[in-house]
Amino acid sequence: MALPAEITEVLRPHLADVVDQIIDTIPREVPSYARPIEGRFGAGLRRGTQVALDRFLNLPGTRSSALGPESRQVYIALGAGEVRQGRSLESLLAAYRSGARVTFRHLSRVAEAGGMPTSVLIPLGESIFAYIEELSAASVEGYSLEQSERVGELGRRRDELAELLVRGRADETALRQAAAAAAWSLPERLVAVSVPLERSDGLRLALGNSALALARPTDVVALAPAPTTGSARHGLDRALRGRAAVVGPTRGWQRLPESLRLALTARSMLASGRLQVPVDGGVLWVADHLVELAVHTEPGLLEDLATTRLRPLADLRAGQRRRLVETLAAWLRHRGRRQDVAEELGVHPQTVAYRVAQLRDLFGEDLEDPDVRFELELLLRAGHG
Repeated sequence: MALPAEITEVLRPHLADVVDQIIDTIPREVPSYARPIEGRFGAGLRRGTQVALDRFLNLPGTRSSALGPESRQVYIALGAGEVRQGRSLESLLAAYRSGARVTFRHLSRVAEAGGMPTSVLIPLGESIFAYIEELSAASVEGYSLEQSERVGELGRRRDELAELLVRGRADETALRQAAAAAAWSLPERLVAVSVPLERSDGLRLALGNSALALARPTDVVALAPAPTTGSARHGLDRALRGRAAVVGPTRGWQRLPESLRLALTARSMLASGRLQVPVDGGVLWVADHLVELAVHTEPGLLEDLATTRLRPLADLRAGQRRRLVETLAAWLRHRGRRQDVAEELGVHPQTVAYRVAQLRDLFGEDLEDPDVRFELELLLRAGHG
């Protein structure tokens, strides 16, 4: 049964009383609104209630939709306002339900007192609660739109902050202002992480809000607080596992581009085979491979050094050269301890003594020079020889 049009004439004179009762009831029934109904909050609540009831009383006897364009915007705005106030949408929806109960109780008594048949009370209640559902739907939309806009804006600001950090050109004041706008606490020490683009799905979620993630043409660069404990490193390692991630060394935010550069250098060394790929999709931490990076960062200089330091081996036959290089590397590594060298190479100690004698003949007194021994070990570890 639809509401008869004449019910509007009976109910409208009591509209102000219903508004007052709703405004009085909501703070008592909804804890989030338990504060004085004044200022912008009070004005917004009263306006929303007034518009809702006025619109509702215009509907009986018509085919109009529950909410017109203007009134609908009121409730979209109320939903958006809940996001700005830091409240969950449940508070507003609870206020709507509370208002619906007050409205039904008051208007049903008015309708009976005004001579309306009791048969009208059921459709009156149904109409009120169906109307509240329409209001709720509009506010849910407003809440969702505001959340989406905020997430998008926050994401844009975080991308801008990540760009500033990666480029390393912003002064401290500008950087801290950008961090505040992005709602991100700027750590004093960070690591730059490179993840291939094809392995980056879900990376932001895995790292959480403490990290930034910036998508680039071939990879995603993540900027995370530097782990200072074993458990913190394990947590970051777990979030990055299976992504072929390379974590640069810890740096202050001023030198973060250096952390990223070294991470990318390590990635290129992985691709060329100069670094071993971690097993089972594990994370490569540059801090664990500093020597390899140091000796491969300037390959041209090492070539020059090899030409000088390894010249005594240049004229040897390939097999002999290989054996002597192998022995020299072990001898340097074990600081000349013949038994240790023999065990590593799987030969007799006398064989080691014979080969070392050959090396002394070739290199002469250079083998007694600590600086030369360091350079030789560096070259052999870098794969020269």
